[in-house]
Amino acid sequence: MCATCGCGDATGPRVSVVAGGEHDHDHDHGHGHSDHTVILEQQVLAKNDGIAVHNREWMRGRGITALNIMSSPGAGKTTLLARTIRELGRQRPIAVIEGDQETRLDAERIREAGASVVQVNTGAGCHLDAEMIDRALRALDPADESLLLIENVGNLVCPALFDLGEEGKVVLISTPEGVDKPKKYPHIFAVADLVVINKIDLLPYVEFDVDACVAQAKILNPAVRVVVLSATTGEGMDEWYEWIGSRSAISPVAVDN
Repeated sequence: MCATCGCGDATGPRVSVVAGGEHDHDHDHGHGHSDHTVILEQQVLAKNDGIAVHNREWMRGRGITALNIMSSPGAGKTTLLARTIRELGRQRPIAVIEGDQETRLDAERIREAGASVVQVNTGAGCHLDAEMIDRALRALDPADESLLLIENVGNLVCPALFDLGEEGKVVLISTPEGVDKPKKYPHIFAVADLVVINKIDLLPYVEFDVDACVAQAKILNPAVRVVVLSATTGEGMDEWYEWIGSRSAISPVAVDN
């Protein structure tokens, strides 16, 4: 049971390599069962942050740029990652850690797009944490100077609490979800380095005010950058690639869509 949010189960996360055979590794969650006290929450987060520091140092030492992609279910994370792999994968190695409660469906899509990938199934857990990323990195063994895309579990609450060792936190929202996501889920927008508004190809068919959504995000986080795009059509993807370059020593070249 996760002490900070009440998620998790006795079996814990399962890290699976999706390529070249079946390599399931079952691990204990590591949090244990406990009351939800403020002190314990601080202890859990402190332990997580310590592992995140180790993850960050390990990746920086190898020139690996890790991005933590967070959203509600169905916002288009996997579609964005698959397109990014197909277009930027020509320039540098791309590896992916896929977070879901169950199945390897998204990991299979990522593998088909051309990236190495491991699946982390969290069971009843609603987020990835630094220890899961540490285990996934050992299984994935990403190449030096690669781009590591971490697709977090679909959830706009708990993932905001956990540093994974990433170089940037990305919050993805989609136009069909409505314009009020920053107001409803302020913490995740407050910690974001980038907000991506996806599915702008659907703007003629949904009620969504892009300017109003951007304004809400900026109230919560004045320094946050906002990119507006369609991962399906490719519109706005160059700005996404430019931002990736700003977080990395290796800058991607703009891609003609």
